[in-house]
Amino acid sequence: MSDVPGSVDLLATIEDAGLVRPAGPVDVVGGVPARFVAEPATTEQVATVLAAAARHGLTVVARGSGSKLDWGHPPTALDLIVDTRRLAGVVEHAAGDLIVVVRAGTPLAELRQLLAPAGQQLALDDPLPGATVGGVVSTNTSGPRRMGYGTVRDLLIGVTLVRADGVVAHAGGKVVKNVAGYDLGKLVTGAYGTLGLVTECAFRLHPVPAAQAYVRCRVPLAGAGGADLVGRLVATVRAAQLVPDALEVDAPVDGPIELVVLIGGTTAGVAGRAEAARRLLAGAAGPGPTGADLEVLVDAGSPPPWWSRYPWLPGDTGLKLTGVLSAVPDLLGAARTVADRHDVPIRVRGSAGTGVLYAGLPANAEPDRVAGVVEELRGAAGTAGGHAVVLTAPDRVRDRVDLWGPVEGLELMRRVKDRFDPEARLAPGRFVGGI
Repeated sequence: MSDVPGSVDLLATIEDAGLVRPAGPVDVVGGVPARFVAEPATTEQVATVLAAAARHGLTVVARGSGSKLDWGHPPTALDLIVDTRRLAGVVEHAAGDLIVVVRAGTPLAELRQLLAPAGQQLALDDPLPGATVGGVVSTNTSGPRRMGYGTVRDLLIGVTLVRADGVVAHAGGKVVKNVAGYDLGKLVTGAYGTLGLVTECAFRLHPVPAAQAYVRCRVPLAGAGGADLVGRLVATVRAAQLVPDALEVDAPVDGPIELVVLIGGTTAGVAGRAEAARRLLAGAAGPGPTGADLEVLVDAGSPPPWWSRYPWLPGDTGLKLTGVLSAVPDLLGAARTVADRHDVPIRVRGSAGTGVLYAGLPANAEPDRVAGVVEELRGAAGTAGGHAVVLTAPDRVRDRVDLWGPVEGLELMRRVKDRFDPEARLAPGRFVGGI
């Protein structure tokens, strides 16, 4: 830890002493306790805090709701937590342009309520309840609707952030001062707060659909047969003119795999497309017992209970698996095979329509077995044209596995980090390669 001055000395460097307080027992990131906590309410206050932190050489980690503080590596040092929860609310809602500018500490659920009266939405899901706008951008988390509406990077059109030295930078739409040479929105999305502290985001909005329906299909076949059938069903849906908002798959440890198609739009249009999807799925398995056993339901109300939720509980090991669309059955099949080989239950869930899946392993699984699972799934994801990243894991598993695995462009990432944070004081060590 850096040579930190006493709390009185630090508070004296900030005009509004109420911005900073000594840290308490809950002010911990990845098991690393902080010395101080700042609670700014404006971009200007964040700039004041980070400028003071820079003068004292303090290491800094941003915190929103804390729902993903167990993701990534623990910081190598932690002097100051900047809590963004007072940095909340809508700055501007240009309803006619379908644009909103929102502060980073705003919970997604709260933003959804604020936009609802205008019949508009930010089409980002929140798999972890309480997630804030800044946390979603920092970890690049997108849920089921990424298929129809795009990811965080697609919807983010402008960003305001404060650099490690306290300088405010802007980029993209609805801003005044741009940083030449960098697409800040894309750089900070998924950077785990290592390049700057995001204070405001401008997003592209979409109308809330008048109606929606969930077409649910249960695949009774186990093992590779079930995964192959899911692949055929996914290909059938994608080849049709259904234009789904989401195409999700849930493969529990035991029991049938479930495929769900989310269709949104006008009331009449949704009814017709949902019925077309039901017929397509029911007929996709072909004649014989398999087709007869394929259960397809249309639910115009609520999604299944697992919808937009990660397949793990707090304390479990959670992985993100990616691959080309055609390889989704291979990833599902690999997870079942690896689970049997290592005798570790694995639940897989995610977007069969975009090739982004998540896998959950129980907290009590032996670390050596988890390491074996991660190694094999990383190989399967690589063969599928993607990657396998451990998002969260118990400490005893972290000691045995490489969370990120091989990453292309690591040296370029290091140079960008050096450009934005040459003293490596922002979320040090949290990101890939110890960045």
